[in-house]
Amino acid sequence: MNISGRDRASAGRGLRRNLRRVTAILTGALLLALTAVTLVDVLGRYFFNSPLSGGSELTELLVMAVVFAGLPAICLDDGHITVDLFTGHLRGAAHVAQTTVARLVVAIMLALIAVEMWQHGDRLASYGETTIYLRFPLGPVAWLAAAICGASALIVLFLALTRAPRGRPEEF
Repeated sequence: MNISGRDRASAGRGLRRNLRRVTAILTGALLLALTAVTLVDVLGRYFFNSPLSGGSELTELLVMAVVFAGLPAICLDDGHITVDLFTGHLRGAAHVAQTTVARLVVAIMLALIAVEMWQHGDRLASYGETTIYLRFPLGPVAWLAAAICGASALIVLFLALTRAPRGRPEEF
């Protein structure tokens, strides 16, 4: 069975769209939770002189979750911060080469971050490190962030190796 380039491109767009949708729903739910925690904490602090117990820890964990939950979608869209003073004028093969090299660099950096984060999670778990108030274990948090970072590295590597066109968020 021979799959045409058009069929592969269509499947790639579908995969991007579905992964974006999942990350958008997850990130949106996390942002709503963050908003709720902040609202309850502020209302409790100013109107009842009783802030939300562990509110600052929940806020920190939810901010971290929002950042890492959105990372795969950012990688799919080539949405990393870039400065294209010179590369904005590239066309054809030069543009493809620049995109591929940039993706490879991003994939390597994300992989290195994932490895370091995993090792940090190992250290946190070996110490039995938890949050101060809620006693939430921090090792698994670092491992989850490392896994998401590693998955994002694989996404970017796949995009680089297949020379997929740059993602566009408006395809969502």
